[in-house]
Amino acid sequence: MNFDSLFSEGKLGDLNLAHRIVMAPLTRARSTQPGDIPNDMNAQYYQQRASAALIISEATQISPQGKGYAFTPGIYSAEQIQGWKKITDNVHQKNGRIFLQLWHVGRVSHSSLQPGNTLPVAPSAIPVEGQAFTYEGMLDFETPRALEIDELAPIVAQYRQAAINAKQAGFDGVEIHAANGYLLDQFLKDGTNKRTDSYGGSIENRSCLVLAVTQAVTDVWGGNRVGIRISPTGTFNSMSDSNPQPLFDYLVAELNQFNLAYLHVVERLDASIFGDASDDSFDFNALRKIFNGAYMANGGYTGESAEYSLKNDQSDFVAFGVPFIANPDLPERLKQGADLNQADPDTFYGGDTKGYIDYPSLSEQLNPA
Repeated sequence: MNFDSLFSEGKLGDLNLAHRIVMAPLTRARSTQPGDIPNDMNAQYYQQRASAALIISEATQISPQGKGYAFTPGIYSAEQIQGWKKITDNVHQKNGRIFLQLWHVGRVSHSSLQPGNTLPVAPSAIPVEGQAFTYEGMLDFETPRALEIDELAPIVAQYRQAAINAKQAGFDGVEIHAANGYLLDQFLKDGTNKRTDSYGGSIENRSCLVLAVTQAVTDVWGGNRVGIRISPTGTFNSMSDSNPQPLFDYLVAELNQFNLAYLHVVERLDASIFGDASDDSFDFNALRKIFNGAYMANGGYTGESAEYSLKNDQSDFVAFGVPFIANPDLPERLKQGADLNQADPDTFYGGDTKGYIDYPSLSEQLNPA
């Protein structure tokens, strides 16, 4: 198939990118412990994938409270900043671009992962169904503690500091993670936000925290180096909203004041992996029309469906997730029409080099040592 649109140059904020294939954020749970510190193996992993037009890093906790999974990295300590600096240097050596995804998991955590073994926090005391990935194995989620209103400004400040730290670590920009059932998504959706104060109830109130975080992060980076990720219809992590269209139409219109580089929209997750049951009635094209920056589509795209989306003006960039796990040189494989390596789900989370940095590139397969 001809991929003229996929391999056309694109503009993302003030960055000129060589093509439209973005590496989506992928939790791989391989940071050094203790300290949640990025390491040399992580640096090799990202460098292998530097041919993406843009890499969006794995979700990275902005504070110890923001952690929800064992072995995930942070961006709040000096050691973490130095670990990430190795990664950004490695990516830049290959002329790649990389943004850091800023993450607070909210209720999707466990007391064993929290400072002082305290309960995870959330907009309301409503538990997630399922189990948390902890250092003791899979443990049932607990009922979280509802955040007090005076705790929200300090969380916004943590996002601001994380954005500053990302700049120090050499990233090209940052992405605010407001999707997939984590803290900001929990505030947005009425299935998880039952507050009666100024952060609950109306669409405007439920959007307040996301907008405050976006203000704080763009104060550091400027809008043209900031993206935001949303999942309007996602059910992953026990999420729901009674009427997502007006909620996300409103949110995206409000985000325009920040002149963001892009809106990263999870249109659907892989149901076989995440058990997601997205609503096909949602009008994602409405968000594209409302938003004044680049629209980045995400949702099980293939090269063919990505080309169709771009050619028919349904998106500006397409983010690929699982295909980048198994295909470090995914753009080259798509360009040549080569077969793709298949990813091994058993090695997605945690572990060592197996299923992480040992997937061969096309040139390695064609010219084995």
